[in-house]
Amino acid sequence: MDSQRLVEVFLLAENRLLREALVRLLTKKGDIRVVGASPYSPTTRQEIVLARPGILVLDSSGLALFRAKLIPDLQATIPGLRVVMVDMDLDENTFLRAVREGVVGYVLKDASASEVAAAIKAVASDQAVCPSLLSMVLFRSVAQQATAPPALSWGSDHGLSRREQQLVELLTERLTNKEIAVRLNLAEQTVKNHVHHILRKVGARNRFGIVKRCELQRIGVGHPGLRADASVI
Repeated sequence: MDSQRLVEVFLLAENRLLREALVRLLTKKGDIRVVGASPYSPTTRQEIVLARPGILVLDSSGLALFRAKLIPDLQATIPGLRVVMVDMDLDENTFLRAVREGVVGYVLKDASASEVAAAIKAVASDQAVCPSLLSMVLFRSVAQQATAPPALSWGSDHGLSRREQQLVELLTERLTNKEIAVRLNLAEQTVKNHVHHILRKVGARNRFGIVKRCELQRIGVGHPGLRADASVI
C-alpha cells in the first residue's frame, strides 16, 4: 500500500466505550481516517454505503449481522470493502464462521491498541490477519473440506432449476417471500410463483417440507420419494 494513502475506516460497534476508544486511537494515526462510527441500527447499511469506507471494523456484536447477510451485501455494493472484527473470543467456531462470512481480519479481546491499528493497515494492504493460534484451525478446516465428499446442490434430484435451488437455500434461512424478493431483486409475486412450482416438484405440502426433503437429498440421505416428515436416525 502507498504510505501516503489514507485508510478510510467505518466503525460499527454496539459497545460505546469500545467505539469511542477506537475512534480516539485511530484518529491519532496519520494514515487512518475514521469516516463513520455508529452502533447497530436500521440505518446502518445506508450510513456505511454513503461513507464508502475501505475497511469496516465490527466488534463482537457484529456476529448478529451474519444472519442478515449484511457483510456480503455491503461487499457487493462497495467494491474492495474489507471487514475486520475486533474484541473477539479465541473460539474456533466463531472464527471459522467469520471467515465464511467474508471477514479477513480477526483480532482478540486482549489485543493492544497498536495491534488493532496494525491489523487494520495490514488488511488494507491485501493481507489477512488472525491470531497464530487460529491459523491451524483454518488450515485444518480447508483440509477437511478438501477430503470430504462434495455436497449435492439443493434440490438437484428433484429437477429444480438453478433459480429454484437458490430459493430453497434462502428458504432454509426462514426468509419470507418479501425478504427473498429483496435479496434476489425479484418481484414478490415472482417468488410466490417459484415457491409454488418447488412445492409441486418436490411433492411437499409447505415450505418446511421443501427444506426437509431437499436437505435430506443434499446430504445423501433418502430419495425424492421420502416423506417430508420422516425422521432420520
